[in-house]
Amino acid sequence: MSTVSQASRVSHEGLVGRIAVSVAGGIATVEICNPAQRNALTRAMCLEIQELMPRLDADPDIAVVALRGAGDTFCAGASISELSSVLLDPQPDGSVVDQLSLADHAIASLSKPTVAMIDGACMGGGWQIASACDFIIANERAVFGLTPAKIGIIYPRPGIERLVRLVGHANAKYILLTGQTFSASQAQALGLVADVVPSASFEQQCGALLGSLRSRSRFSVHSMKRLVDLDASDAGQPDMDQEWAAAWSAMPDSPDMEIGISAFLNREQPRFTWRPLG
Repeated sequence: MSTVSQASRVSHEGLVGRIAVSVAGGIATVEICNPAQRNALTRAMCLEIQELMPRLDADPDIAVVALRGAGDTFCAGASISELSSVLLDPQPDGSVVDQLSLADHAIASLSKPTVAMIDGACMGGGWQIASACDFIIANERAVFGLTPAKIGIIYPRPGIERLVRLVGHANAKYILLTGQTFSASQAQALGLVADVVPSASFEQQCGALLGSLRSRSRFSVHSMKRLVDLDASDAGQPDMDQEWAAAWSAMPDSPDMEIGISAFLNREQPRFTWRPLG
């Protein structure tokens, strides 16, 4: 049994909100649980995400990570009652820390494929956390809004930078400056989500997608995810050239290449064996 799933049973029962995790069949499902505040993120929940994600990445039994909200809401954003400590958490040395963006970074740093499953409202910092995943799948009844202008704050830098990369400068300004709420189909047209799934088949289609990701070559998935992420970052060309050279030279040494070709020729389902070191 996965060590993460065992550890997740050691609960944070006293917290208003918590981050729950379960592992089954190589898929870790991380659930944002704060129903009293529509799954809003508290400082403690952001810290839980930061602590949890490296454990998920290190667990060899986990191939895919799914992020979702408890019940019929994904996340209402940062908890208003704890907004200052979530975004501007004072430290003993006098500095302040954006705990939401550190949680974002923890998700974005996973080497394994990650999917955000959005049902219901995905607002403010909730979208930043969801967009830290590799892609977002939305229920057709989902709604999205990035609303910092409604409460007099600035959206965190990682969220704005990712928003601009996904939707472009003009649409990013439109989304942020108006604070408008968008339907799932509008969000997809803008580039906020990858796909919109009918409500009746949401769980089934998301399950099929996660199963498909789990069955793919981990060598291929890990390598291509890293290369895409580097291409979207500010990495210099020499660094990119080195990363590509390293990935390309590792391909013939991976057992998955031979396994995949053999399975294709024999019209069989491949059983890939590559696992990341460490």
